[in-house]
Amino acid sequence: MAREFSRAKRVADQIQKDLAVLIQQEIKDPRLGLVTINEVKVSKDLGYAEVFYTCMSLEDSEDSKKESKKLLTNASGYLRTLLGKSMKLRVVPELRFHYDELLGQGHHMTNLINKAVEADKTHQDEEADGEKE
Repeated sequence: MAREFSRAKRVADQIQKDLAVLIQQEIKDPRLGLVTINEVKVSKDLGYAEVFYTCMSLEDSEDSKKESKKLLTNASGYLRTLLGKSMKLRVVPELRFHYDELLGQGHHMTNLINKAVEADKTHQDEEADGEKE
C-alpha cells in the first residue's frame, strides 16, 4: 500500500510554512509588501522547489509583480541557507519563485458573476414593470 503523503509532499509543506515565516521576519525590503506563500511543489529528487506566491502591495501592476519576483529571486540563496538551518536537510531544494495568478483570476471571475447576476436582476425587474403596465 502506497503512502498517503510522499516525502516530497511533506518537505514541500514544511518549506511553505518555514518560508512564509522567514520572508515575513528576515526580508526587510519595503518594496516587497505582504507576501503569501500559496503553494510549494518540490521535485521528487528534492533538487528544486517551485514556490507560488501572491503579494499584497500598494499597487497591483505588472511592474510591482516583476519587482517582487526579482526581490525574492535575489533573496533565494539567503532564504535557502536559512531553510537549511531550520529543516536539517542534507540537500535544500533550489527555490524558484512564481507569481500566482490564480487569486487575481478568482477576483475577476467573481466580479463577472456579480455583474451578470445584477444585470439579470435588472432585466427581470424591467420585465416585471412592463407586465404591470
